[in-house]
Amino acid sequence: MTQTILSVVLPVAGLGTRFLPATKAVPKEMLPVLDKPLIQLAVEEAYKAGIKQVVLVTSASKRAIEDHFDVNFELEATLEARNKQAMLDAVRTTLPNGMTLAVVRQPKALGLGHAVLCAAPVVGNQPFAVMLPDDFIDDTQGSCLADMVALYNNEQSYSLAVEEVPREKTDKYGVVSLDGNGRITAMVEKPKPEVAPSTLAVVGRYVLPAETFAALREVKEGAGGEIQLTDGIASLLASHAFKPHRFKGVRFDCGSKLGYLQANVALGLRDKEIGQSFQAWLKTL
Repeated sequence: MTQTILSVVLPVAGLGTRFLPATKAVPKEMLPVLDKPLIQLAVEEAYKAGIKQVVLVTSASKRAIEDHFDVNFELEATLEARNKQAMLDAVRTTLPNGMTLAVVRQPKALGLGHAVLCAAPVVGNQPFAVMLPDDFIDDTQGSCLADMVALYNNEQSYSLAVEEVPREKTDKYGVVSLDGNGRITAMVEKPKPEVAPSTLAVVGRYVLPAETFAALREVKEGAGGEIQLTDGIASLLASHAFKPHRFKGVRFDCGSKLGYLQANVALGLRDKEIGQSFQAWLKTL
């Protein structure tokens, strides 16, 4: 019997150095795209996928993320007294109804694989999802993760979200190899363009088997003592069916300044309140 995917792991312990000095005191996952922080956009995508438990893998400097999903009695009382119902609803639903939040600490920055492994005691012996909030996938019709969970439910196949990238940029991504049936057979980390097995680059969405945790415990540490998620997944490709998921919508790399600005422009242009005024202003530049 197929186990249901109920948990998503959100690794959010990184320092966000590309956005300093803003991220000196504010976690990069709390940077807003229009009026919602990246972490909330990730949680809302997971909610559309039927996820019930969010597992934050965080660090001591990231308390603001936990606070964002907690109750703020003073703020709510103020909004209620001022009859600001829409704002009140917004702050009360940062964590959608029916979802729970668990927080675990990553004691040292030992790589994405290590961050995911820190979530093992909470996730347990169940298949699970991983999302990287930096990768904001703007899909107005659905949810990338929901489509990946549906693939798992319908075909019992695990999956990695991928997108086509120019061949000259393959050395910036993990790139997958496919067999004749469209199954992932190998992953190569940042291959040079002339030897890249394809132009399908892995982006920040994964649906993984419970055995991923055991695989990560066996992964040898790489440069800087880091444990890579890619290495753990690669060791499972022969024994588990993995497929690439070519998602709908547009991905914005909000871990970069350019991608972050592009995401804000995209959402700003279609915002009901300011969209037309924003578009008019852009035309004056």
